[in-house]
Amino acid sequence: MSATPADVVPPFGAEAAAVVHALVERRETLAVVESLTGGMLATAIVDIAGVSAVFRGGLVVYATDLKASLAGVPSALLAERGPVDPDVAVALAQGCRERCGADWALATTGVAGPEPQGGKPVGLVYVAVAGPEGSTVRELKLGPGRLVVRDGAVRGALHLLADRLRGDDRPGDHAPVGRSGGAGRGR
Repeated sequence: MSATPADVVPPFGAEAAAVVHALVERRETLAVVESLTGGMLATAIVDIAGVSAVFRGGLVVYATDLKASLAGVPSALLAERGPVDPDVAVALAQGCRERCGADWALATTGVAGPEPQGGKPVGLVYVAVAGPEGSTVRELKLGPGRLVVRDGAVRGALHLLADRLRGDDRPGDHAPVGRSGGAGRGR
């Protein structure tokens, strides 16, 4: 028996649906800015029915110079720390929130591999959220494998926003998460 389109569950369906439905209830909007996930986070969100009520749009800023020119990350910060940094993740989220006119913005940046980048190991990812009361960033250590890292970054970003919407994370929090095949939710 083959699956019909109605039977197909999106890969991040439960996580994305929880976030979309919470935003619909709150009448708040969301935008995303992505580096290593290259549009996967936006795809996960727009896979959810009813998303047009909350999703403003997104930016894919894979190249470092686009993080400055499109997302508003200060060039000096990028020059000093490189693109894989917790403060860069926060600046990405804040810039996206401002540029897209959203209540909330999610950001992903990290090293998917196969090689380290700028002295940062494969699997090091930062996800950040900027919202009405400030920003939060989490460090994720994911892997092995490019797809595992990218999938974990999407899940980690969705979990971070879900936590903030529930009030489980305060603005300014920086919570590292251990190495796993998924994003985890450790503090």
